[in-house]
Amino acid sequence: MSNFKILPGVLKKSSSCDLGFVFFKGSLLVKKLEGDLYIPTFDEIKKLNINYESEFFLGEFKKKACFTVEASDETNLSEGFEFISLREIGAIMDEEIFEAAGRASEILNWDRNHRFCGRCGSKTENKKDEMAKICPKCGNIMYPVICPAIIVGITNGDKILLAHNSNFKNNMYSLIAGFVETGENLKSAVKREIFEEVGIKVKNIRYYKSSSWPFPNSLMIGFFAEYDSGEIKVDGKEIMAADWFTKDNFPNLPKKFSLARKIIDEFAKK
Repeated sequence: MSNFKILPGVLKKSSSCDLGFVFFKGSLLVKKLEGDLYIPTFDEIKKLNINYESEFFLGEFKKKACFTVEASDETNLSEGFEFISLREIGAIMDEEIFEAAGRASEILNWDRNHRFCGRCGSKTENKKDEMAKICPKCGNIMYPVICPAIIVGITNGDKILLAHNSNFKNNMYSLIAGFVETGENLKSAVKREIFEEVGIKVKNIRYYKSSSWPFPNSLMIGFFAEYDSGEIKVDGKEIMAADWFTKDNFPNLPKKFSLARKIIDEFAKK
């Protein structure tokens, strides 16, 4: 069971001992202590003279209330504090901290992008009884946006299909993934994305697990599927190369905190 829990309702104000997930330009404030990294308390944040506007309640981590804020300007940090990118957080801190930090990042992204009503253009307000924004003029309510995407481990006997995306660095290979289209069910999305990107058909699609992916606001829904027919033919735009790999000859893989890596590692156990 996770030590981070999302709770219903919205707390109005943080207290000095609560944990503060402070972001500035996409990076998270952390405290270094004896080689380990921690999320600072609001008492520590106050002493750093960090300015911010709104704060949002995230939930609880180890029974401590967690809030997120976005720093209004750059701050000269005291020794032992630094801002670290969210992707780095996933690689070096506990998965539960990444989960909370990811939720924080998604909420702040939503806050930045919904300060004005998409219906009438009026300035929005934070709703007092739930995580939402409301337009005081037309009553339009806007909730945090989540974009569902599928990611799939395609197996063929003792091999798994791995692909190099044009955006990947260090010659990394990962799984086929893509956003779910409006009106599309998940299995149809799996089949469509695979055929569009590598030109093959699959069968026996089964759900594995899901995970938030806060870059900026995706919900990754993981599957396994078995190769059915066709020859690998990459689209040459998004996918530049793809091939079958056994667990003994894996290329450079995604970081362990990603759902892609968890699916690959699950395959490697067999």
